[in-house]
Amino acid sequence: MNVTQAVQTRRSVRAFTDQPVDRATLTRVLEQAQRSPSGGNVQPWNAVLLTGAPMQALFDRVALEFPKGRAALRPEYDIYPTDLDGAYEQRRFGVGEDMYAALGIAREDKAKRLMWFAQNFRAFGAPVLMLVHTPKYMGPPQWSDIGMWLQTLMLLLREAGLDSCAQEAWAAYSPQVREMVEIPADHTFFCGMAIGYRDPEAPVNRFDVQRAPLEETTRWEGW
Repeated sequence: MNVTQAVQTRRSVRAFTDQPVDRATLTRVLEQAQRSPSGGNVQPWNAVLLTGAPMQALFDRVALEFPKGRAALRPEYDIYPTDLDGAYEQRRFGVGEDMYAALGIAREDKAKRLMWFAQNFRAFGAPVLMLVHTPKYMGPPQWSDIGMWLQTLMLLLREAGLDSCAQEAWAAYSPQVREMVEIPADHTFFCGMAIGYRDPEAPVNRFDVQRAPLEETTRWEGW
């Protein structure tokens, strides 16, 4: 698989099979991802990889909070800007509606939508959950570095025949994550990432994810 194929076939997978992921494969992919760029070679990313009983214990702990609704949410940063609007908000809203349409869940069926949203906190059935954190003093440039590392990792996972779903949703339950997993107190808990093998027949893995046309995001000068 070349880079173009990895980019074109990568997507946020939201239905995984129960096929185990080999630790040696993940080790190799993570070692390769260490070549990701970062300003000043700071490499601000830190990760914990869960599987088996520790992962299930985290799922069970968050499940206790889920019925409390928004009152239980304690992210350590704004997952989306509070004033997100225009094309940015339209894209965010659009992909959600396309996903629920693929699942056959109507907009007015709030109960089914909530049940589906809860699958975030079971890593969509993936056998591995990676949790990402970074020192609190890191700024936007270092968070950008973490994004480049995550993208590199996701493409390398595709090369290895694996799939992933980066999940900022886990940040909403930061206190519970910290309760169950050792994350330094002076670090910000950023996100989770589900890792495993996609279920190719699941409708949620098959709908077309729209992307903005190049002319909407890019301007050329001097060409």
